[in-house]
Amino acid sequence: MSMSVGNADGDEDVVMSEINTTPLVDIMLVLLIIFLITSPVVLKLQKVALPSETNQALKTKPTNVNIVVNKDGDMYLGQKRLADTTELFEFLKQEAVKLPQPEVHVRGDQETRYEYVGKVIYTAQRAGIQKVGFITEPPDKTGGR
Repeated sequence: MSMSVGNADGDEDVVMSEINTTPLVDIMLVLLIIFLITSPVVLKLQKVALPSETNQALKTKPTNVNIVVNKDGDMYLGQKRLADTTELFEFLKQEAVKLPQPEVHVRGDQETRYEYVGKVIYTAQRAGIQKVGFITEPPDKTGGR
């Protein structure tokens, strides 16, 4: 009597190289059903009154600094006459550290020398002001000056 190992046909066993995903899908389906059933039970929490939300813009726009230079070179901050550029520098230095930083608007008389307006701009630059603008009159629409 002899014992034979292998198929009755005499063929060798073929190695199966496929992955059977059916058990994995079955386990995932069972877990999904368990989570769907238990999640409402777990989420039953104590009732609390939550605060309501209000959305308000907190960004404030700074007031612009208006500097007037007349034809004689006198500088005015609003209605206050400034003695010299040192006084202007001290004021602008305080304004330069504000967040957001205010803009400086220069209103120069038509007859003002560039030197006086240049001093104001240079003082604003030294104080650390980022935005300096000039205020002008719009042109006359009738064609005259």
